[in-house]
Amino acid sequence: MFRTTVALIKIAAFMIGKNGLLRKAKKLDREGKIAERDELVNGIVPVWARYVFEVTKSDVEVEGLEKLPKDKAVVFIANHQGLMDIPLLYGYSGKPMAFVAKIELSKIPLLSSWMKLLQCTFIDRKSMRASLQAINDAAANVSKGYSQMIFPEGTRSKGGHHIEFKPGSFKLAFKSKSPVVPVTIDGTWRIYEENNDVRPAHVKMIIHDPIDTDGMTKEEMQELPSRVERIVCAPLSENESRK
Repeated sequence: MFRTTVALIKIAAFMIGKNGLLRKAKKLDREGKIAERDELVNGIVPVWARYVFEVTKSDVEVEGLEKLPKDKAVVFIANHQGLMDIPLLYGYSGKPMAFVAKIELSKIPLLSSWMKLLQCTFIDRKSMRASLQAINDAAANVSKGYSQMIFPEGTRSKGGHHIEFKPGSFKLAFKSKSPVVPVTIDGTWRIYEENNDVRPAHVKMIIHDPIDTDGMTKEEMQELPSRVERIVCAPLSENESRK
């Protein structure tokens, strides 16, 4: 666990070092200067995310960046291998985004402040009404131009066979009528989950062709989760370690 402790100290020090910018971002938020707030926050977070990979001495390979729509928000649908999936998307997709997070994260000082500024939505899974409201809020944010990331497996596969995608995860895309961008993540689990300690690893992220959800028929909506699951997981078929 020594490697993990050192990595956490370095990452925490980085975040503490940005406290001045955090205060500035909060001030801009209070003043309603949204464009300035977003420019500040979306300039810092990718730098933080790439620093996380630097700390773990891991390298990242990205394929398909040119497929991302430049002029509209999207819903990223990715497989979920490990804790490093979120920094991977923030640091290497080149597109600002938010995500739906469990409500417990809203209680973590510093981290929760940045998440709120990123327009992340917190979900209380114990309450059906609160969960529905969180999806509606996230969909509204997509309509405002904030892309979202979703992990429809619901939990980390940790290098084992991927978990079946939950259809309910796609409601956000349907409600916002935004394009779905399938993303394959391969290798993040080796950084921490493989040994329960930080290790260097090679990580690959594949961005696939966007799928437009606006105007989809009911049948197409029903088929979308399995369709996206096939796209996302096909490149993993030879690389996954079976449990």
